[in-house]
Amino acid sequence: MATVSSSVVGNPHWRSVDPPKLSPILVHALDAFYENGFHGTSVREIAQRVGVTIPALYYHHGSKEGILLALLEYSTSDVLARAHSAKADGGDDPAQQLSNVIEAIVLRMTTRSRLAALEGEVRYLSPENRLRYRVVRKGIEELVLGIIEDGNERGIFYTADPAESARAVLAMCQSIPRWYHAEGNMAPEVVAAKYSEIALTAVGYVSAAAKPRKRAPSTPT
Repeated sequence: MATVSSSVVGNPHWRSVDPPKLSPILVHALDAFYENGFHGTSVREIAQRVGVTIPALYYHHGSKEGILLALLEYSTSDVLARAHSAKADGGDDPAQQLSNVIEAIVLRMTTRSRLAALEGEVRYLSPENRLRYRVVRKGIEELVLGIIEDGNERGIFYTADPAESARAVLAMCQSIPRWYHAEGNMAPEVVAAKYSEIALTAVGYVSAAAKPRKRAPSTPT
């Protein structure tokens, strides 16, 4: 079974996902977008939920798209920071690094599912704002790709296409908001452990203990 044991004692900060620190405007906009979708939410509705005027809302974010971008940038920047911390806690072991990073991403996807679900609304961003969002998103992909390439070079992972493997592993994580519900049978920690194991299997990880030992050359009798 492709698993690694945690090398971290206690509960490192990347495993602890507190409620997001958002302004009242972003809190109510997030709820409205989650319930009605970006296209189905009006600026007036957000303003009414917050208890401010529409001009006041525009003053802070410029437009409804500006609100969506602020939420997406907060979300992706948070994931990227947690992923970097998780990698650092993996020491010099690519398998532990990848396991930690996927755990960090999945914990964030399951405990902040409303923020995670916003990625489906990226299509409503203008080309310029979509590029701003993708710059941060690309940082997460490059982090995972770097770990997989390192593991491949060191004979810890065995995958013919590290780039495609990285995209597949992240796509797997991004699909979580489509099915995960906090009221379900699996706690976030359980989902994170399962997905970490799947990610290691996807990159062809074989633990040192599981690798077949080379036979010593036989001596002629």
